[in-house]
Amino acid sequence: MTFRLAHLSDPHVGPLGRVRLHQLIGKRATGYANWRRGRSRSHDMTVLETLVADLKEQGASHVACTGDLCNIGLPSEWETARTFLEALGSPETVSFVPGNHDAYVRGSLEGLLATCRGYTSDDSGSSGRFPYLRRRGPVALIGLSSAIPTKPFVATGRLGPPQLAAAEALLRALATEPGRPFRVVMIHHPPQPGGASAGRELKDAAAFTAMIARAGADLILHGHNHTTTSALVPGPDGRSVPVIGAPSASARPDGHGGMAARRASYLLYEIARSGDGYAVSARRRGLDTAGIVFDLGPIALD
Repeated sequence: MTFRLAHLSDPHVGPLGRVRLHQLIGKRATGYANWRRGRSRSHDMTVLETLVADLKEQGASHVACTGDLCNIGLPSEWETARTFLEALGSPETVSFVPGNHDAYVRGSLEGLLATCRGYTSDDSGSSGRFPYLRRRGPVALIGLSSAIPTKPFVATGRLGPPQLAAAEALLRALATEPGRPFRVVMIHHPPQPGGASAGRELKDAAAFTAMIARAGADLILHGHNHTTTSALVPGPDGRSVPVIGAPSASARPDGHGGMAARRASYLLYEIARSGDGYAVSARRRGLDTAGIVFDLGPIALD
C-alpha cells in the first residue's frame, strides 16, 4: 500500500492586517518596510490558493509544511496561519514546523505555536515541543524547529544540542523497531553545511549532519531558500540520505526572473514497502505563467 506525502513550504500567508506603530520596533520595522517595498508582491495568495486546491485533489495521505507561515511575526498573523493550515487539512493530516519568519521577534514563535498547537502535537499529546514524533501509516514524521529570533537582515537558524540529542535518540529508536518505519525529518532551514548563504544558514548544520551520519533517516524535508533543491548527506553504513528543499508555495509565476526552480509548487512523495525496506519516488507539481497547475517532473532522490 502506497503512502503519499505532500510537501510544501514558505507560503508567507498574507495580506498583513492592520499594523500598529508600537509593533514596528526593531526587526519588524525593517521587515514591514521590505514587505511594503516588494515582498508583498512576490507572494500571491491566489497562486497559493490554486496550489492548495490542486494538492487536495492528489489524495495525499499526509501534508508536511516546513515553515514561514508568517511574514513579520505579528499577533494578527497567527490566526491567519491557523486558517491556512485548516485549509490544508486537520491536525491529524497536516504536520507543521516553524521557520525564521515565524520567530521574527521574541514572542512571535510562542504565539504562533499556541494558536496552531494541533499541527505540532506529538503522538503523546504534547504540542509546541521539538522534536516531535507523529506516526502515520508506515511513516514516522520527526518535526524539528530551527526557528530563532535574529537581528535585522539575518535569517539564520539553530537547533541546539538538546534538540539534536533528542532527535538522535528518536531516530535510533525508530531504526530498531520491528518493521522499521520510514523516517521523515522536517526542518525549515537547509540542514547541510553550505545549504544556504551566509546570514541565512543553519548554524549547527555540521552537528546535524554528523547526527544523521550516526542515527540515519530516510528523507529530510526543508524550505527557506524558496527554490527546489535536491542533495544527499551521509547516513550510517555508507548509505546516503536525500535532502529535498521545496520552493515558496506562493511565489508569483513571473517572479525571480522566471527561474523554473523557484516557481510556486509542492512535492509529492510516494512511499511503499519493498522487501525489508522502502521504495520512494518524488514528483513536483507547480504553476505555469497562466496559473495552471501541472506536473513539473520527477525529483532526484539519489
